[in-house]
Amino acid sequence: MRRRFRFRTVLRLAVALLFTLLVVAVGGWVVSPEVRYVARAGVEEARILLGRKPIADVAADPGTDVATRDKLSLVLAARDFAALSLGLDAGETYTTYSRVRRDTLVLVLTASRYDRLAEKLWSYPVVGRVPYKGFFRFDLALKEARRLEQTGMDTYIRPSSAFSTLGWFNDPLLSTTLRGDSVDLAATVIHEILHNTVFLPGHVDFNESFANFVGYRGAEAFFRGRGDSANAARAAARWRDELRLGRFYAGLADRLEQIYAPGIAGPALRAERRRIFRLALSELGGPVARSLETIDGRALAERPINNAVVIAQRLYRTRLDRFEQLLTASGGDVKAAIAAVRQGVEGDGDPWAKLAATARPAPSSPAAAPPRRRAR
Repeated sequence: MRRRFRFRTVLRLAVALLFTLLVVAVGGWVVSPEVRYVARAGVEEARILLGRKPIADVAADPGTDVATRDKLSLVLAARDFAALSLGLDAGETYTTYSRVRRDTLVLVLTASRYDRLAEKLWSYPVVGRVPYKGFFRFDLALKEARRLEQTGMDTYIRPSSAFSTLGWFNDPLLSTTLRGDSVDLAATVIHEILHNTVFLPGHVDFNESFANFVGYRGAEAFFRGRGDSANAARAAARWRDELRLGRFYAGLADRLEQIYAPGIAGPALRAERRRIFRLALSELGGPVARSLETIDGRALAERPINNAVVIAQRLYRTRLDRFEQLLTASGGDVKAAIAAVRQGVEGDGDPWAKLAATARPAPSSPAAAPPRRRAR
């Protein structure tokens, strides 16, 4: 088994390195910054894959501390739950472990126009156009952010402890991911495996919001099935917080659109932006913070806010209520809700419009039920 694992590892690393070399060769005469960026990302991914070890071996190592061993066991259990109980395509994702020699795995840059909520898009193979760009080095992320700011754009840099290659490689569990508590760890495992299962190119807000829903609702079901009522309740509370923040940022986006629509500019626009953002931070640190159960809203209110921040926060919290409505229509069965979403959004077209049609109950015939009992 171990020999077979090593052979697959070497083969996939060879493919990854060949792809990187091909990109570098093509970019040799283009001398494009984007080509250099992809080449660097390919090298970093190869390093992560090269450092993989079977989780079972790491857990059995006498040098592995008890806390880490317990978290590794939790990851394997959550992975099995995602595959067997939720019907997700886990493949061999999270069967291996890779140590990252830094505190942050990757830094994610989001940018937007200053005078409207219009995200900057970057185009890549497979995933299509995405409203963010990841960096393995802070100085490179900061350099790109400064360059965009000089063109008049808002920018936002945030850390991320995990990412998915969408099933192209057997993604390892990374040491940066283990820093989360049990609920966040289980939710992350299920979230990332969902990306292996469903990923619509060019629809990042749908992909991430759906994965956010499946991650926390799936984690709740996972812990409940294990008889861990405390973590099940915490997962449910965390999902309620995601819904609350989703509504907050949606409302903030609406207010911003209202001031951007008339096309004001100069000092008048700057003054309106300051007013809206000051009010938003006051709400976030006040009534919103008091409503949150697992997230420190006051800490969120201490961070700067701009268009790029609003876009980044909404990517994971767009129309979350629609997923919740579908879960209710599925009798609270997370697996059934996932299957309904997958079936409803397959093919081309706007996944949000398809999801709305999926979640909408079919009209009742007069013979089937009296009007007063029709679903609303």
